[in-house]
Amino acid sequence: MSITLALMGLALHMLIWEKLPDWGAWFNWLIERLPKPLAYLYKAWHCPFCFGFWAALTLHALTGVYTIEHLATMPEHLGVVGIPIAWFLDALATALLIMFGSLCFSAISGPAIKGYQLKQSFHTKTNEDGLA
Repeated sequence: MSITLALMGLALHMLIWEKLPDWGAWFNWLIERLPKPLAYLYKAWHCPFCFGFWAALTLHALTGVYTIEHLATMPEHLGVVGIPIAWFLDALATALLIMFGSLCFSAISGPAIKGYQLKQSFHTKTNEDGLA
């Protein structure tokens, strides 16, 4: 199993939905001016699984990489219909990994941010008291 597509998809998901909207008004301005069908997709694909599925299909088409390598030989057994079935199944598995990764990052981000804030508060307090 290769997690290459899942890592690329997760990185794209984090960039598009978590980072770019906070990097200035230009990205939000751009999203507001998208044609209605594209604006709908931006809102609808906020879900990491939904985005992950379509991102996995696109990334597979661009790179030829499979998450589950055994699916690359599946077309030999099923003939012509094997290729779309293999891509579909691989995209589902990749989307699941992207969703899992997104949930893991969300789960650890809360405690990580709280720990950072407590550390900063501690350093500020010790500097004010002259203990550092």
